[in-house]
Formats: sequence, C-alpha cells, structure tokens
Amino acid sequence: MFRRKYMQRAILALATMLISNADAAEVPIKILGLDDMSCRAWSESKSDAEQRALNVAWVRGVLTGHNYANRSQQVSAISSGTVEQHVTRYCNYNPRGTFSDAAFRLSDQFSGRNDPITK
Repeated sequence: MFRRKYMQRAILALATMLISNADAAEVPIKILGLDDMSCRAWSESKSDAEQRALNVAWVRGVLTGHNYANRSQQVSAISSGTVEQHVTRYCNYNPRGTFSDAAFRLSDQFSGRNDPITK
C-alpha cells in the first residue's frame, strides 16, 4: 500500500514537472537589448567603432548574465576579439538572424554545455 501511494505521488510529481517545462519552453525570452539587434546592424557597425564597441559590450553583458544565472556552467574568460569574431561568423551564416542569438550560442559553446539554453 505504501509503495503504491509513493509511486502515484512520484508519477504525479513527474507529470507536473513535464507540464511546467513544456509551458516554459513556449514562453519567448524577453530581450532587453539595443534598438536594432539584427545581424544586418551588426555588419553595418563594422565601420562605426563606437557602435561596434557598444554591441560587443552588450554581448559580454549577456555572457555575464549567463554566468550569474548558471554558476556551475560559466563561460570562461573570453576576449572582446573572440566575441566579435564569433558574432561576425554567426551573422555571416545567418544574415536574417539577430546578434542576440549569436550571444546565446556563444554562451552555449563557451560554457561547455554546447546545447541551447532550455528552462
């Protein structure tokens, strides 16, 4: 009797977790970024050192936020040059994408997780 109740509770808890995770996956991430986060804007900022520095600083801020939220899988020290190269490469392959997506992929790659962030 005890074992059966335990199993029922465990199944109920697992089902609740799965439903909660499915709902969380549907909620889009709210990006608090710059006015234009497109890869086109990233590419155009190459000729504007001040804008490019702002864009790189924003990506570095995302990486810092990742480290704050995921202390067991932190992004190691990474130079601004590496950030710039990664985002440029991402935007070359995904010209209709956003450099916020490039920042998320960068955190995936450099945190050792190598999988997209999921909740």
